[in-house]
Amino acid sequence: MTKVDLKQLFNGLQRQMSAQLNTNREFIDHPGSKGDAIENAWIEWLRKYLPNRYCVDKAIVIDHEGNTSQQMDIVIYDNWFTPFIFNQNGFYYVPAEGVYAVFEVKPDIQGNVGEKTYIEYAGEKIESVRVLKREAASFINGGTKFTPRPLTKIVGGILCSTNGFTHKNNDTIEKHIKALDNLQSIDLGCIADYGSFYIDYNPNEEITIGGQDAYLKFYANRKFNKMKFSEADHSFVTFFMQLTRYLQQAIGTIPAINLNAYLKNIGEEVDEQI
Repeated sequence: MTKVDLKQLFNGLQRQMSAQLNTNREFIDHPGSKGDAIENAWIEWLRKYLPNRYCVDKAIVIDHEGNTSQQMDIVIYDNWFTPFIFNQNGFYYVPAEGVYAVFEVKPDIQGNVGEKTYIEYAGEKIESVRVLKREAASFINGGTKFTPRPLTKIVGGILCSTNGFTHKNNDTIEKHIKALDNLQSIDLGCIADYGSFYIDYNPNEEITIGGQDAYLKFYANRKFNKMKFSEADHSFVTFFMQLTRYLQQAIGTIPAINLNAYLKNIGEEVDEQI
């Protein structure tokens, strides 16, 4: 039996991912344009490597009451079971029920937006998505009708090119991440030239009860346990694997969207009987 060197394959994948991310941004010098270039580079990178069932865009997330999130640098959303995405003047509006994950993109993990650190700013933007009201509908599987499933987690993270904090340890980054809680909590991130990271929270459990209240209670109860960094040479591969694990195993398929909750805004409805 012939064996392949998996370490060599992973190292090759890391180099490919790094080259893909750098291609669209390395020759941009204007600060505003560079910010857009970095965001677009991460979007194209995720589009290249994630399965086709996931869409990746800059977007604003909305709920059936018309509430909106802040504009998100990256939204990963459903491409199969979300029947409508609004596009007005170049802005995508994605129904909250279709969202898997959101990310803030910054050139450096160290920095400020006004008086807020980049990490704090990312947490507030993630919260603006998680707080939106989602209403799941019943669904058919194998010819059998099931009651609405519990609401899924919405993964939140931050993506950066470099780390301006000390490289002697991760204490400063961990302090800022740990300060975020409830709906602002960050699940994972990637610092391209430093390493990827994920946060372990307690209790480590799934949401098993349907409805918005159970979903909000889950985030209110979870507490920071530990933070784990990868090696810099494995930053992209480990981030991608962790994100894939969250998408496929922790979330799976999003709940079916309640179409009538949206249509009632225009005085219409669809027939829910088969």
